[in-house]
Amino acid sequence: MSHSTSAHDARKVPPAPFIEIHGSPRERGRQYGEQAQDRIRLGIAHYAAQLERSRLDWTDIRAIVQTYEPLIAGFEPTYIDEMHGIAEGAGVEYAAVFLLNARTEVLKMADRRRKGEKADIEPSDGCTGIVALPTATREGRLIHAHNWDWKAECAETSVILRVRREDGPDLLTYTEAGALVRHGFNSAGISISGNYLETDRDYRQVGIPLALLRRKALEQAQLAIAMRLIYCTPKSASNNLIVAHAEGIALDFECAPDETFQVQPSNGLIVHANHFQSPVALSKLRDTGIANMPDSLYRDVRVRQLVEPHYGDITRDHIKAALYDDFQDPWSVCRPPRLGLGTNLSATVATIIMEPALGLMEVAMLPALNREFTSYQLGMDEPAGRRAAAVPTA
Repeated sequence: MSHSTSAHDARKVPPAPFIEIHGSPRERGRQYGEQAQDRIRLGIAHYAAQLERSRLDWTDIRAIVQTYEPLIAGFEPTYIDEMHGIAEGAGVEYAAVFLLNARTEVLKMADRRRKGEKADIEPSDGCTGIVALPTATREGRLIHAHNWDWKAECAETSVILRVRREDGPDLLTYTEAGALVRHGFNSAGISISGNYLETDRDYRQVGIPLALLRRKALEQAQLAIAMRLIYCTPKSASNNLIVAHAEGIALDFECAPDETFQVQPSNGLIVHANHFQSPVALSKLRDTGIANMPDSLYRDVRVRQLVEPHYGDITRDHIKAALYDDFQDPWSVCRPPRLGLGTNLSATVATIIMEPALGLMEVAMLPALNREFTSYQLGMDEPAGRRAAAVPTA
C-alpha cells in the first residue's frame, strides 16, 4: 500500500485496513472474521442500535434470514458457508453477519412483516458513480470511481478485502467489514459499483441480496456472464449497478426488482447518482427515492460538468476533483457529516478510484475531511495484466 497526501487535508482519518483471504469459502470466511473482528463487531453494534430505534429485534431478523437462505442456497451455496465462517472467525451470531450482507433487504422485509405500527427504517445509502472510457482518458485506460454516501460511522467499519480464489478470478473490494463485497473489480478486468435507487415496486418479492449479486458478478471471468447476472437476477429492491471492463466497455443497469433498464455512456462517460435516468424506466415505474435524496438531481450533473471538458485528457486527479465537489454543501457530491432528512448522520464515507487495467484501487476515507488516498493492488490476469507489470503489488 502507498499513500499520497493533499495539502488540503482538514484532518487525519485512518485508512481502511487491508485484509487478504484465501482457501475454501469456509476458510476464507474464518480468516476474514478473525482479521476484521473488531470492525465486524462495531458494525453489528451500529445496526443493532438501528434495530432498536426501528422497533425491530433479532427475532425478526432471524426469521427473515430463514426466508432468504433457500434462495441464496440456490443462487450460490458457498456464500452461506463463507458467512458462517465469518461469524465463527469474529465470534458473532451468523444472523448478524447475514444482516451485514443484506442490511437494507433484511430491515425492510422485517418492517413489512411486522404488525401494528410501522417501523422507522432509515433511508439507505446514496452515492455518485462515474466511469470514464479509455477514449476519454489521457492514458487510454478505463477509470471507474465512486463516492459512497452512508452513515458517517461506517468509516470505522470499512475494510479493503482481497480475495485469492482457487476457482476463478481474484477480486479486490472496498466494503463494510463482514460483507462479501460492495464496490470493486476482479483480476479479469471486470469492475462494479452500486447506487441506491427506490421505486414503488420494491420489497414485494424476496430476491437475491444486492451484495451477494455484486459478489457473484465479480467472480466471473467473462463480462457477458457478469452482465447477465445483473440483468436477469430477481431482486428484492431497486439498485443502480455500473458494470465495466478494463478493455473499454461500460454499461449502467438501472434495476427494479423485476426489470432492468440500460443507460449507455455519453461522451465517453457514465455518471449516475440516486435517481432513474432511463426514459423507458421512468415511463414504467415511479421513482420514490428523490423525496429522501433530492440532491441526487444535480450530483450527477455536477460531476459530468467538471469532468467532461477534459475529454481525451481525463486522469484520476480530474475525477477525484469532481468527486470532491462541494456545490450546495452540505447537500453536495462530497458530503461532510450532516443529518439527513431522518436521524442518520450521513457523510461521503469514502471515495473509491479504480483503474482495473493496473489492478489499482485508491481510497480516501471521509473525503470531505480528509484528502489522503491509500493505494491497494490486486494483480491482474492477462491481457490487462501486461500493462501492470511495472506497478508493485501490496
